[in-house]
Amino acid sequence: MCNSYIMPRAAMLFGGCAKFLFNLIQKITLSIAIFLIYSSSLHAAKIVELSIKGAIGPATADYVVRAISQSQHADLIIVVLDTPGGLDQATRTIIQKFLSSSVPIVTYVSPIGARAASAGTYILYASTLAAMAPGTQLGAASPVNLEMEFNGEGKPGKHASTMDKKVMNDAVATIRSLAQLRGRDPIFAQKAVLNASTLTASEALKEKVINFIAVDKKDLLAQLNGVVVTQNNQNITLNTTNPEITVINPDWRTYFLSVITDPTVAYLLLLLGVYGIFFELVNPGYVLPGVVGVIAMLTALYALQLLPVNYAGFALIILGIGFIIAEAFLPTFGSLGVGGTIAFILGSIMLINTQSPAYHVARSVIWAMASVNIVLFIVMLGMVLRARQQKVHHGMEVLVGATGRALGDINLDGQAVIRGEIWSVRSQHFIAANKPVKVVGSVGLVLDIEEETMN
Repeated sequence: MCNSYIMPRAAMLFGGCAKFLFNLIQKITLSIAIFLIYSSSLHAAKIVELSIKGAIGPATADYVVRAISQSQHADLIIVVLDTPGGLDQATRTIIQKFLSSSVPIVTYVSPIGARAASAGTYILYASTLAAMAPGTQLGAASPVNLEMEFNGEGKPGKHASTMDKKVMNDAVATIRSLAQLRGRDPIFAQKAVLNASTLTASEALKEKVINFIAVDKKDLLAQLNGVVVTQNNQNITLNTTNPEITVINPDWRTYFLSVITDPTVAYLLLLLGVYGIFFELVNPGYVLPGVVGVIAMLTALYALQLLPVNYAGFALIILGIGFIIAEAFLPTFGSLGVGGTIAFILGSIMLINTQSPAYHVARSVIWAMASVNIVLFIVMLGMVLRARQQKVHHGMEVLVGATGRALGDINLDGQAVIRGEIWSVRSQHFIAANKPVKVVGSVGLVLDIEEETMN
């Protein structure tokens, strides 16, 4: 009796415990799964992607510096690179930012067919890690200067100046130091500068110039995962699993700087400023030419201070325009106009102090503006010659030929309204009131008039 009562109770108790344990295990398993998913999302790799495409100038440097400064809490920065080169100062600004960054920077030459030429090679060497897509290339990092001549061993040729030697040696030292810092091949680095040598992606990997060849960004991230790098004296293990990629594209500031720092645009803004201010000074009161001229001049000066400007060229442009303008006021019979045009052309060619193909004033624009100056000079010279041929009028003589009406009957003398003013007049013949009259001469403050006949 007792046993028959206890057994069902024990079975019920055991079943309840089993069910409780089963539910508890389910809840724990679910909690662990949620925790793992949440933890994985918390530790997802935060990657920032930048893009350098086209010639490297002040706008590119500004964009890269600001973007890296905004990305110091990221785990990795990827710079997608495709450039033919650019300005030395802008490149050095980018390199300094790469080296001082606390976040590892991977430069990836992409897409297929892209290149890291000239300044791009320096940027690749300055990166924490370097990668290239198949079908890309790098190299040809020689400084481009007039009359620079070096032989294949890096020794100066007979026409190389002292300044050429300084520029070349400085460029070699810069890229060798970057190669030693990042553990890359310094031999090719030197050849790229001295001999303008180039490498394909596969050759660069074989020569240990780059670290990876990646078909695309997904392939690149897979290869980067777990790699230990040294950045800014810190050892960092890269984590690229479950990446959260934030793309920072150039903003309006970058586009604005890229427009005004185009040497041709800066040159045209400078001329617009000079002519606008001059027109306002010659014709005060118009206001608009002066406003446009001042804005254009200030914008041009801001752009030029970001570019490698030859100030002798800048001075020659201003001097040339000044000579052309002075031709209209001084009796030089064309000498100032001719000299000003020559100074203007020379200054325009010398204005930008770099031989980078991407950063120079278009020659077609220089010749076009020189032609405008010549036309202006011819027009002004013609105006001056016509003015000198005209008889000088002064005093009452300026009223000769003016018309009006008799204020009252004029019998030898009387009054007439000439150009809205009442004058004392005289006439050899009687003129009735309100008849039209014409001034034919003057004596003192008295005008000689005659009745104007209507044809």
